[in-house]
Amino acid sequence: MQVQDTPEEWRVVTTATPFKGNKTSVRTDDVVMPDGSVVRRDYQVHPGSVAVLAVDDQDRVLVLRQYRHPVRQKLWEIPAGLLDVPGENPLHAAQRELYEEAHAKAGEWRVLTDVYTTPGGCDEAVRIFLARDLAEAEGERFEVAEEEADMEVARVPLDELVRGVLAGELHNNCLVVGVLSLVAARAGDGLDALRPADAPWPARPFEA
Repeated sequence: MQVQDTPEEWRVVTTATPFKGNKTSVRTDDVVMPDGSVVRRDYQVHPGSVAVLAVDDQDRVLVLRQYRHPVRQKLWEIPAGLLDVPGENPLHAAQRELYEEAHAKAGEWRVLTDVYTTPGGCDEAVRIFLARDLAEAEGERFEVAEEEADMEVARVPLDELVRGVLAGELHNNCLVVGVLSLVAARAGDGLDALRPADAPWPARPFEA
């Protein structure tokens, strides 16, 4: 048996969108089950996101500390953001987020992993990039607002983040998945075996 996720779509007999927000919405589908019964499923419709695990030449990861109101915590995270434009190239979006949130750029990019954040209740897909060969971005810093205005930026040794993840001290999903994926990639076939930065992404098809 090949362990691989596969596309499949069960029949939807009715659908509605009871809530539309600024970036996301809530959809209600009546879905036909394998036994012929129909059940209702409510879920968040999300444009998708990108995240960047940026590692410098001292094996430190660029992280941000930001307030997240739904969980009432300040979380340590990696740079990330929404795919604001349908069909947007995820690499370009990741490069933009690294610049806007950390005023940094990277000379080498790879796809680290692709995940669905909460597939039982949201269709958000996230592509996490590995960025290396870091440097400060040119020009003025991007002007941030709202929660990002209070954001802290730091560089933390990878080993310290791994310890924090396994100790239950760090909870942001992109940070957790990115950090552990990097460790696994190094222990496996190496970073050169990671997918190229422009690898296809069926969950969120994009323009070249």
